[in-house]
Amino acid sequence: MTVPGCQLYLISPLDVAGAFPERLIRAIEAGPVAAFQFRIKDVDEHAAVKLAEPLMEICAARDVAFIVNDSISLAKRLGADGVHLGQNDGDVADARARLGRDAQIGVAAMDSRHLAMEAGEAGADYVSFGAFFPSQTKVTSHAADLDLLRWWSGLFELPVVAIGGITPANCVPLVAAGADFLATCHAVWSGDEARAVAEFAQAIAMGSALRGEASA
Repeated sequence: MTVPGCQLYLISPLDVAGAFPERLIRAIEAGPVAAFQFRIKDVDEHAAVKLAEPLMEICAARDVAFIVNDSISLAKRLGADGVHLGQNDGDVADARARLGRDAQIGVAAMDSRHLAMEAGEAGADYVSFGAFFPSQTKVTSHAADLDLLRWWSGLFELPVVAIGGITPANCVPLVAAGADFLATCHAVWSGDEARAVAEFAQAIAMGSALRGEASA
């Protein structure tokens, strides 16, 4: 995952069977996508591998990082590009030891500056803050704000992901405030994924221009 300005970070819906691989191709090819997070629940690891493998191939062929949500063991079994860890999903040191030095390890810091700094000191490759808006994907009791993004991007070089209810209509201020990645799920998969990604690209360009003006 590289960071030339802000980029899109897709999160999978819980159902990735059936025609979903074709939808993923449409989404990725509609505009620049930096990463795809494989996030499913209540599926054993063997079944998860079968679901993940074709999606990994799609991402690899299009230079999109394939990140596994929560599970270090699944990420290792798949040979994924990395893992995204919640606060109860293991630590950075264990993930690094098991996945290798080149793995992309992200840590959810929610709305906590302290957790984000701890993750950075432990060697995470990125941190995520959120939720910035009410989420259609998961219930969360943590609310992040623009000041958190401004603070982080002003002090640290470690990339930051904004997450939680993000849409093309509300993301411009997040980009302008310093988000390196926008993580999104429902806004893309609830309708025409190609159109949504194209709309995100336009909004990201607008936010990047505002960020450039602010730093000039």
